[in-house]
Amino acid sequence: MSNLPQNSTPSESPDQSGTFARWRRKFALITGLGVTEEERLEDLRRYQTRNCEKTKEYLLNYSPAVVFMLKHLKLSGYDVPSGNILCAPCDMTRAGGYSPEHGAIVLCSGHFFSQTHMEHTLVHELIHLYDDCRFKVDWKNLRHHACSEIRANNLSGDCRFTRELRRGFFAFSKQHQACVRRRAAESVAANPACPDAATAERVVNEVWDSCFNDTRPFDEV
Repeated sequence: MSNLPQNSTPSESPDQSGTFARWRRKFALITGLGVTEEERLEDLRRYQTRNCEKTKEYLLNYSPAVVFMLKHLKLSGYDVPSGNILCAPCDMTRAGGYSPEHGAIVLCSGHFFSQTHMEHTLVHELIHLYDDCRFKVDWKNLRHHACSEIRANNLSGDCRFTRELRRGFFAFSKQHQACVRRRAAESVAANPACPDAATAERVVNEVWDSCFNDTRPFDEV
């Protein structure tokens, strides 16, 4: 026989209460009712970072290009820990970055329009890391920087025809080379050691032949 007072109802279990609280919070964040805009943005950033981390882990294990790069980095003396590839919010000007000081790569959560986009970005940054391990790049030396940018844009998939179309660039001939030159020059121009865009273009042209034809560790593009 129940000892509950007449007209009373059983209390919610902790699991039920927790589920309802999470649902109510999610509803508030979606609708904006009872939460600030900053709270909504913070929830979006957490959601994007979780998704980024899941895709990153998949690529580290199953992307042929990423697995290939990790193998050759290990052969070059650097076994890249998963924790050195971070998903984090970034400004809207880029999808990823490499920090030579820490040997770390940042993937900009929320900036990827597909898994393939993230894959190309990760390979791009792994090539910078590979160059650092193999060739001891001096990132303040514009020729060194330009060479690594040429190689990363050439080998990563960043300059595939479909990616260029999405950016609004189209050419009937030498589209790939034009993309690699443009993106390499843009990156070098952003180097604090570079005085202006004209210098960046000149340096890219100076190292172009040797660096564009250097496909290590790949056999070919």
